[in-house]
Amino acid sequence: MGIGFACAEEVLRCGGMVVLAARERTQLADARDRLRQLPGARVHAVPTDVTVEADVARLFDAAKDLGGLHGVVHAAGVYGPIGPVVGVAPDQWFDAVRINLFGTFLVAREACRRMMDSKIAGSIVLMSGGGAATPFPNYTAYACGKVGVVRLTETLALEVAETGIRVNCVAPGFVVTRLHQQTLAAGEALAGGAFVAKTKAELAKGGVPVSVPARTVAFLLSSLAADITGRFVAAPYDDWEKWPDHLAQIRGSDLFTLRRIVPRDRGMEWQ
Repeated sequence: MGIGFACAEEVLRCGGMVVLAARERTQLADARDRLRQLPGARVHAVPTDVTVEADVARLFDAAKDLGGLHGVVHAAGVYGPIGPVVGVAPDQWFDAVRINLFGTFLVAREACRRMMDSKIAGSIVLMSGGGAATPFPNYTAYACGKVGVVRLTETLALEVAETGIRVNCVAPGFVVTRLHQQTLAAGEALAGGAFVAKTKAELAKGGVPVSVPARTVAFLLSSLAADITGRFVAAPYDDWEKWPDHLAQIRGSDLFTLRRIVPRDRGMEWQ
């Protein structure tokens, strides 16, 4: 099970109720059954393709059976084609962006609509990742989709600020998931020698524990993060547990956001 499952498990342990979504019905049913083994767990599962608007609407309808919508976590994502831009298939490239960015847009859009209709000041947590903060050669579809999620987060947070809805995104770090097997299968010729070596090293160490992004997500959904919105959180590195003690510094600043660097930011006065 991946990051989405771990987030659902953490929410249930914190006393929440969960509606799961995934495209693959067998894996979804297995995840639901495993989560229902937790004491007192209330879990629904709805097969969903997040790039299909009707599927997304049907998913949110299921939240009514659990007492309303207070938090949304979107963790669906794919690497897409691996290799230099000049060699990847355009249709595969676009399909990855469609899943990673357009699917996120549909989920976030519907979440905001439902929360606004119900007058619920809920929390939405989207999943960014590699390539959002730094270039990610040979993974351009993934990188472009994920950096788009960050800008979607920042922009949507401003649009819904007056409703009390909060929108943040999380970079989970190098969590061991099925995606990394695609890197190994692609090999050095497509993925690049440096990243294949890094992948092998991280896999050998066990990577970032999946509990790290799961706990980050639970924090952003909770009342502890009530004044935090529009932020891009690197789960393993950003000491988010301390953020409630620094709200005055975070609010109204560009901390934990994506911004353009100009010469004066680096002490240069020639611009």
